[in-house]
Amino acid sequence: MGAPEQRELAKILDGEEVSAALIDRVREVIGMHVDSGGRRPGLAVVLVGDDPASSIYVRAKRRDCEKAGITARDYDLDASTTQAELLALIDRLNGDPEIDGILVQLPLPMHIDETSVTNRIRSDKDVDGFHAFNVGKLALRQPGL
Repeated sequence: MGAPEQRELAKILDGEEVSAALIDRVREVIGMHVDSGGRRPGLAVVLVGDDPASSIYVRAKRRDCEKAGITARDYDLDASTTQAELLALIDRLNGDPEIDGILVQLPLPMHIDETSVTNRIRSDKDVDGFHAFNVGKLALRQPGL
């Protein structure tokens, strides 16, 4: 008897290659949208405090936005920012027609309740998908935006 047929069970992906291809495709779609009279999408990037790992991650997101043709607005807040101040900023961003997505970098300082913050972001502007509505859709395997 011959050896059983071997199947490929996993494929190793080159994350940088996949990421670059996605960014190229997004840039292409945004370019067509802008060329047809639309505006560039806007992302609000909110960082509270000075956690080094969070700063590195946010810097990478800003760089990716630039490559993709997305307008990123930075909101770097002091670690002493209150929850009320952060929620007020999110309310302003929720109502801003130039902002299509909001990214609040986690973790937040201990005095700020992350669930309150993530649920304050409008579900259609929640780029991380942490709003309870989006988590529910994911759990139910329902399509999102």
